[in-house]
Amino acid sequence: MPRGPRAHARRHGLPGEARCRRRGGGDRLRRSPVRVLVSEPLSDAGLELLRRDHEVDVRPELAVEGLAEAIEPYDALIVRSQTKVTDEVLGRGSSLKVVGRAGIGLDNVDVEAATRRGIIVVNAPQSNIVSAAEHTIGLLLAQARNIPQGHAALTAGAWERTRFQGIELMGKTLGVIGLGRVGAMVAQRALAFGMRIIAYDPYVSKERARTLGIELTPSLEALLVQADIVTIHLPRTAETEGLIGERELQLMKEGARIVNTSRGGIIDERALVSALREGRLAGAAIDVFASEPVSPSHPLLHLDRVVVTPHLGAATQEAQDKAGTAIAEMVALALRGEFVPYAVNIAAAGEIHEEVRPFVPLAEKLGAVLTGIAEGPMRLLEAEYLGRLAEHDTRALTLAALKGALAPVVDEPVSFVNAPVIARDRGLHVSERKSTAARDYVNLVSLRAETEAGEVAVAGTLVGARGGERLVQVYGFDLDMAPARHLAFLLYEDRPGVIGTVGTLLGAAGINIASMEVGRRDQGGPALMALAVDLPIPPEVLGRIASEIGATRARALLLPV
Repeated sequence: MPRGPRAHARRHGLPGEARCRRRGGGDRLRRSPVRVLVSEPLSDAGLELLRRDHEVDVRPELAVEGLAEAIEPYDALIVRSQTKVTDEVLGRGSSLKVVGRAGIGLDNVDVEAATRRGIIVVNAPQSNIVSAAEHTIGLLLAQARNIPQGHAALTAGAWERTRFQGIELMGKTLGVIGLGRVGAMVAQRALAFGMRIIAYDPYVSKERARTLGIELTPSLEALLVQADIVTIHLPRTAETEGLIGERELQLMKEGARIVNTSRGGIIDERALVSALREGRLAGAAIDVFASEPVSPSHPLLHLDRVVVTPHLGAATQEAQDKAGTAIAEMVALALRGEFVPYAVNIAAAGEIHEEVRPFVPLAEKLGAVLTGIAEGPMRLLEAEYLGRLAEHDTRALTLAALKGALAPVVDEPVSFVNAPVIARDRGLHVSERKSTAARDYVNLVSLRAETEAGEVAVAGTLVGARGGERLVQVYGFDLDMAPARHLAFLLYEDRPGVIGTVGTLLGAAGINIASMEVGRRDQGGPALMALAVDLPIPPEVLGRIASEIGATRARALLLPV
């Protein structure tokens, strides 16, 4: 289990705790100052708040190099998007208790490594939503009307009114990939231009889309073939990296346009350059790149049909003020050892009852499993706590489960604060039940989801003196399996040879099975195979396995560590 902040504090000393020595035989104690390192620009309001109680060093040169060598004496680190907070940096931060990201994205922070060390990671998830949405609309308009090109030509002395003919947005179809809060805000603003809005997000309910005036498409392909303009609002994950590649760009209408203000790497940049050079796409507007800062020689920077900005989605005074103040407040809470609402690694979030805390990572993993096996968007997530857990406040566990369920499918990091807001926006009702009566386990965490396709449920517990995590029920089948980073579940009819077939196909794909559990109710009846593997199972491999064994359901999952 990851060490919580209390264990971390015992090792390194609580914030503000006296690291003392007697002076001249007297009884006066000297407190070591709590030190905060800020490696990138932070709003004046945020700095002022931190300086009230802490010693603050602003060292922007460390955003580029030297952070690992400088971090050792600091209790807190605050960064934006440029500073790379790596495993090495965290390992050298022997006094480090909290890392704050003044913004939303956490691509530059190794959250898993921080969690292993009991270091809280906190962001400002609500700081730049409006700014990001408005920047998307700005790029969309700039690309549609060739505004930057016209400006550049005019300032160079050319008056060319006919050269920069654009298009109207009214009557065009905007395809929104990812209907989170930024995507929904973009859609609402585009409706004001008289556009038809379609969206692809398999985790958003039809009711939610309907209230926004948006038509959901059943697949990404269905959106791409209809849209005149495509805008992307997704997190960068193993599943979304390269999502828009050569095949997807070929599906788009000839003369269509694409906008990306979410994360670099979701669009295959080489394929995009080819589509633009060949004239299949009329243009693109790009704010984010696979590698940042982007090379001046990058071909996207030298195509007339492309509008580019240097990752400016959050670059407004309002967003920076909100982010600076929010992150300063959260860091201050962490340094006082108090509950930290915006912590993204919620196992380290602060004051939770000592009997409840070890179950927080398990609840998050169970939420991720529930999303992975559910068919379509959830309408209800019900958490049930059985045994001694029921005697305590379990709201943190429910939030952890909700975070695990939402994190794989939304375009922003999920925290204690924004998880209920995201759930509400998606029409997901969350409830909690408790009972001190536990039949088979001392404590049990059980999650149930309702979707349009029916119900699914998972359950887990902790076992042994070290509190080992166990999945004990999935799809209604009993199991006893430690959750792993890469999991797969197969539902099929029990018969001889299935285990061998699965092992052979995974072996041929170079994927090692770490552990396997088979649950069944009756011989020859329905069975569930649960697999923990060392590498992700590619969709084509999973599809072949399902076909070979006649699986009615096949799911591959990536769990939080």
